[in-house]
Amino acid sequence: MTIQTALERISGNGFIAALDQSGGSSPKALAAYGVDESAWENDEQMFEKIHEMRTRIIINPKFDERISGAILFERTMNSEINGMPTAQYLSEKKNIVPFLKVDEGLQDEVNGVQLMKDMKGLTKRLADANTHGIFGTKMRSVINSANAEGIAAIVAQQFEVGGVIIDAGLMPIIEPEVNIKSVEKAACEVLLRKELIKALDALPEDKHVMLKLTLPEEAGLYDVLINHPRVLRVVALSGGYSCDEANKKLALNHGMTASFSRALVQDLRADQSEEEFTAALDSAIESIYQASTT
Repeated sequence: MTIQTALERISGNGFIAALDQSGGSSPKALAAYGVDESAWENDEQMFEKIHEMRTRIIINPKFDERISGAILFERTMNSEINGMPTAQYLSEKKNIVPFLKVDEGLQDEVNGVQLMKDMKGLTKRLADANTHGIFGTKMRSVINSANAEGIAAIVAQQFEVGGVIIDAGLMPIIEPEVNIKSVEKAACEVLLRKELIKALDALPEDKHVMLKLTLPEEAGLYDVLINHPRVLRVVALSGGYSCDEANKKLALNHGMTASFSRALVQDLRADQSEEEFTAALDSAIESIYQASTT
């Protein structure tokens, strides 16, 4: 897939499937899928189980043109689907743009936020991403409180690393997630919007990013970001909302498209027949797609 083709796919209709559960979140994702910890004896076997789940989703015929992109965990990128590297399979067999999760987890909370841990393996990870034909990256921080200093630090770190990613020839997805359980969620979002506008305004004209944001309390709050000339796309994370609730909120925010993880796979189970699995996946994809294009 050429860069131009990828840009057209991401700029057009369709949403991004977040299939990037890492070591910390994989057991919970597998449990929701109906595979408990008795099914593996070590991390290697656990990752094999999560890759089996992701493969079943990706090869399904309903994982189709309604999906414009997919975010992968590093081990998924380095694995294969039907004898092809995962990113190549997505690009060539599905016409889906591959992204890579590049952060290495979160620091402890300071000033109401959790910054990303230092990314000691970032240089190699970006080089590997280019080798695999990855188009862009994703990295996540978390905002828990309406602390102006903390939120400014979150955005500064995201854009600093984003600059490194741009220089490596990749498209960064900036993800400063606002915790949906925060009692100050609305205030956090106002502060975040202010800091994001400042950071975007400071970007050179030839630099662009994507933003992945929690669905806001105030519909339309992020319109200024959606229309910003340095932003390729603003996508929404489900953040723990159910699929129905996330879709309702997304439909109120015109111009945002989904990048859901848990909401996408919440009704999928390991013991479903292929017919049942396909029906559940199709229903979730169609509902998210409709909310993304409202």
